[in-house]
Amino acid sequence: MALTSWKTFPFFTASQVPVPADDDGAYIFDNDLTCVTTSEESLFLGDNSGHVRVLSQSFRVTRSFQVADTPHAAVRLLKQIPETAFLLTVCEDLPNEPSLKVWALDKTEKRTGGPKCLCTVNVQNGRRPFPVSALAVLDDLTQVAVGFANGSVTIIRGDFIHDRGTKQRTVFESEDPITGLEVRQGATKVLYIATTGRISSLVISGKGQGQPVRTVDNRGCSVGCMTFDPATNDVIVAREDAVYYYGLNGRGPSYAFDGPKKLVKLYKEYVGLVCPPRVAQISKTKTFRRLGADEVDDIFSSSSFTLLDTDLRYVAFTESLPAPPREVFVNWGELFLLTEDGKLFRYEEKSLQQKLDILYQRNLYILAINLAQKSGVDNALQNMIFRKYGDHLYQKGDYDTAMQQYLRAIDNTEPSQVIRKYLDTQRIHNLIDYLEELHEHDKATADHTTLLLNCYAKLKDTEKLDAFIRQPGELKFDLDTAIAMCRQGGYFEQAAYLATKHGENEMVIDILIEDSKKYAEALQYIWRLQPEAAYPVLIKYARVLIEHCPTDATKLFIDYYMGQYKPKEDVPAVADIQPEVSGGAFQSLSALWTLPFRGRSGASASTTLPADASELPATDEVAEAAPQYQKPPPRSAFSLFVDHPMEFIHFLEALLQQSSLSQSEKVDLTTALFEMYLETANNCADTTGKEGWQKKAKDLITTNDVNNRYAEPAIDISNVLLLSSLSKFPTGTMLVRERDNLYPDILRSYTSAKDTAGAISALKKYGPEDLSLYPLALTYFASSEKIIEEAGVKEEVQICLQKIDQERLMAPLQVVKILSQGGSVTMGMVKDYLANNISRERREIQSNRKLADSYRTETAVKKTEIEELTTKPVVFQARRCSSCGGSLDLPVVHFMCKHSFHQRCLNTTRVGSRVEDTECPICQPGNETIKRIRQQQIESTEQHDLFQAALQKSTDRFGTVSEFFGRGVMTVAVPTD
Repeated sequence: MALTSWKTFPFFTASQVPVPADDDGAYIFDNDLTCVTTSEESLFLGDNSGHVRVLSQSFRVTRSFQVADTPHAAVRLLKQIPETAFLLTVCEDLPNEPSLKVWALDKTEKRTGGPKCLCTVNVQNGRRPFPVSALAVLDDLTQVAVGFANGSVTIIRGDFIHDRGTKQRTVFESEDPITGLEVRQGATKVLYIATTGRISSLVISGKGQGQPVRTVDNRGCSVGCMTFDPATNDVIVAREDAVYYYGLNGRGPSYAFDGPKKLVKLYKEYVGLVCPPRVAQISKTKTFRRLGADEVDDIFSSSSFTLLDTDLRYVAFTESLPAPPREVFVNWGELFLLTEDGKLFRYEEKSLQQKLDILYQRNLYILAINLAQKSGVDNALQNMIFRKYGDHLYQKGDYDTAMQQYLRAIDNTEPSQVIRKYLDTQRIHNLIDYLEELHEHDKATADHTTLLLNCYAKLKDTEKLDAFIRQPGELKFDLDTAIAMCRQGGYFEQAAYLATKHGENEMVIDILIEDSKKYAEALQYIWRLQPEAAYPVLIKYARVLIEHCPTDATKLFIDYYMGQYKPKEDVPAVADIQPEVSGGAFQSLSALWTLPFRGRSGASASTTLPADASELPATDEVAEAAPQYQKPPPRSAFSLFVDHPMEFIHFLEALLQQSSLSQSEKVDLTTALFEMYLETANNCADTTGKEGWQKKAKDLITTNDVNNRYAEPAIDISNVLLLSSLSKFPTGTMLVRERDNLYPDILRSYTSAKDTAGAISALKKYGPEDLSLYPLALTYFASSEKIIEEAGVKEEVQICLQKIDQERLMAPLQVVKILSQGGSVTMGMVKDYLANNISRERREIQSNRKLADSYRTETAVKKTEIEELTTKPVVFQARRCSSCGGSLDLPVVHFMCKHSFHQRCLNTTRVGSRVEDTECPICQPGNETIKRIRQQQIESTEQHDLFQAALQKSTDRFGTVSEFFGRGVMTVAVPTD
């Protein structure tokens, strides 16, 4: 493919680099420059005077040193070893042999101040005075190859770094001059030799070393027209007709590019070519006459610089140079070109987005896609290019190809942008393809599923609809939307198939109930589900099923809530969906049910039964073993039986038959059943029926269940009272109060009704059992003059006062306050009660005073005794040891408590002139007891919860407070130093 057919783009921008002068004021890139090489940080320039200058990134000379031994020797070749500080120089002073030197840039020679020269070798060429033309060095600096203009190549092997000797050998000779040397690094190192007549290769180390030179191509190249691509390990050769690649297996691809070549250079993925002016005879036709002679001469007399992308086959940049180029080099990640007149140009690559914008302007979307993929951009940018390409094709009217591009960009394209373009009826097939692809990539929403199903329905393409809903693997569309659209379009079989296949039992039941109104079939379908799957749909559709199938639905609820639910197994198989001819007629959905339901909580199982009804088992046949499941609480079903009281009563009575009910469940069931009995009794028109239901309610609150198996009822007392009150059932109220010893409530019921006789009777009956009735009765009797004048009330007042006084039920002041509120009780009625209380209080006061005096006397005696012990001398007259009973002899220990002991009896030792501190063994137990009591009192001062608990339980709170005062609870602890 000729290069002239490639597209040319301005993917680079060229700018001249201002280069400062050196320290002497001379221009850096002058005509004395002979060679250039680069490193990661610096640029090296060799000149005719034998000097090497080192330039920084700002093109300022940071170092300059002499590398030639004679003033007339010129630096011909330079090579910096990558990732090292070694620099190779080849200086030439014909007819002398070239001088190769290795320099350590990180070491300084003290005498000259320049880098240290590690090794100097005179390169031999058989004493033939020909100039050097090429240089190649191994990365490990173990071998150096030097090519000469007479066609010979000399390889130097040895230790160049430590200067331990080298060996030279001429490995190649030719009649054509050497134009280039390149080395392919690796386990086997191969030296490629280029002459003007051919390309050869020679293994210089590794496997195959010692073999003769092998000819790679019978065509050579010019000086500077061979380079090496380290990324692909290919040797690139530029000739007048094309650019050639040579790999391990020989010649590879070639790219036609007609014209002379002066230099080839690699920059990233681009191949840079410097082409000298063309030498051609141009006929002076009318066309060229119109162009003008000067313009034609400029075109064909100037050099050009071109950057090629041989992978994508386009010209990334080309320009005519104002002056002949001298050198092209890559350094600091940038591409530079140096002209003969010393001008330096920098070529900066445009960003990927700028390149793409250029391609967009020319509608070259395929190349833009290839460029983006080669650059390794993310899928989002690639998809954007696909989308732009699709928009371009759509505008041209190529809708099918445009859709292909939209499908490729489906992951990062807003579906609505594409869908709007293809909503036309004539392009509905493209729209279907796009929507199907959205579902394949899990990018479809419910609206997309709706639109796709509408497209199928519009085309009446039942086959595609069936294929879409029956596609294997993971579900790629919104199931609820698909089922809803099938139901709206009349495709009930497809809707039922989807719901059954994916375990949407609720949806199947909804189809049976909402669409077909087949409530019995829906109930049978539920009865064939596993317990975990049956419960949600059973609760959701319970009211509808109880309304239309009360008996069977109630039986199903009883079985399920009693833990006796067993799925039935008489379900037909799923039949293949046939295309609907009528367009929406609902057919028998029982043909869509799958088996076995016991093993399916979600999707349907593969095992099916024959569709022939004669081969199916009986409808009422159930599985042999009931599955285990968690029974729901009975309360969750109460609201489902609204407006169906008889079914609800039947449900409650059946559940109460269980012996494994928890107490809370028993309370819920009994309370609900008691309410239903009372409600049914109130709704009965005949007296006999009403009495029968009330009898059931009475039995329910006196026993635990309807079979009278327990003596104590489970219904909550407050609920019985509330329900009995609302239903006007006084018998229930009385029974509950008597059964639960609610005597105050019974008394209040009489007092609130002003039934004094009943209150007196209740007081006599329940007062001995509940003493709290006497204060309540006294309050009622003293509430008004009318009540106090009734028969037997005054006698009962005296009885109440006597009982209150005996049992200390109330303080006298409280009694007086109660009696004074009504204004009906006279002083004569309470004279005896008050006199007795006053006399008792006086006796207690006198007793307390005597006790306080005794405490004061005892305290004074103890204080006097302590004072004497601490201030006055004590005379010890004991003659016998208080421990052993023997006569006292020295050493003797006396204690302030008047006890004396032999020192040996105390088991003590003497330290210095005194006995160690000890306590009297006779008094010590008592002292320890007192100390512990005091310690407990101190600790109890912080335990306020004990004081509060004792105060709440005490009947004499003032006495309790006094007791805790005596313990020191109320005393503030004084901190000790």
